Amino acid sequence: MQSGFISFHVSRDGVRLHGRIGGQGAPLLLLHGHPQTLAIWHRVAPVLAARFTLVMMDLRGYGDSDRPAPDAEHLAYSKREMASDAMAVMAHHGFERFQVLAHDRGARVAHRLAADHPQAVERLMLLDIAPTLAMYERTSEAFARAYWHWFFLIQPPPLPEALIESDPARYVRSLMGSRHAGLAPFAPEALAEYERCAAIPGFARGICEDYRASATIDLEHDRADIAAGLRLAQPLRVLWGQHGAVGRCFDVLSLWRERADQVSGAALPCGHYIPEEASEVLTEEALRFFI
Repeated sequence: MQSGFISFHVSRDGVRLHGRIGGQGAPLLLLHGHPQTLAIWHRVAPVLAARFTLVMMDLRGYGDSDRPAPDAEHLAYSKREMASDAMAVMAHHGFERFQVLAHDRGARVAHRLAADHPQAVERLMLLDIAPTLAMYERTSEAFARAYWHWFFLIQPPPLPEALIESDPARYVRSLMGSRHAGLAPFAPEALAEYERCAAIPGFARGICEDYRASATIDLEHDRADIAAGLRLAQPLRVLWGQHGAVGRCFDVLSLWRERADQVSGAALPCGHYIPEEASEVLTEEALRFFI
């Protein structure tokens, strides 16, 4: 699906991270969402690679990256830890400064990456998220119904893990197929890749810990940023699907302007899975925004 890109592995503190690299030009880091892998970029990567060196990585717990053991405070899956993974991957390839394009869970990692490592992140584009703390604090019934997995995955182990492990492919198809366009936007090869990676042992544990971290330690980090007056200084472009729950339930631009100094954004004619539902529009946006 991504011919012309070279696979790589980078180890950080005993966690082996998988990715693919290719293209030419300024470095651009691409981070995927849930319950997917770096394969989400298969429609936009060939075009962007003509102008940028793309570094696509699987987040820990996802794809072909490791699924480290959990800890009581969920630190192993905090977005701060995942941001450090991204820093290690980019340093491995010799990139001290770079731009970031990220979707869903990857966009939450990108937010933390830009906050913790402002010297490294030049600008970032986040797809279909509002700030995590705001989304939890301002949850409505409509949002809870649409994003039921946010509250299912954070339940104490082992129940969520056991239910997912009973049929990982069904979990992937049920979650992704319940959105605006169903499963129609996904190439069969991409869907098969998501299902393959969901069947790797430790997937259920990894994704549950990702969400448990977001509902605990990540919120502590976000509250500490706010208390310290820390805001993102980098140019930030936020895009969301006009048919998705994030845009319906939250004032996306207003919430990001509470956390960042230079914010622009717009709704796109699609649902949640922007890289696959609106790849041409996203590519045009990226080529205009990234330098």
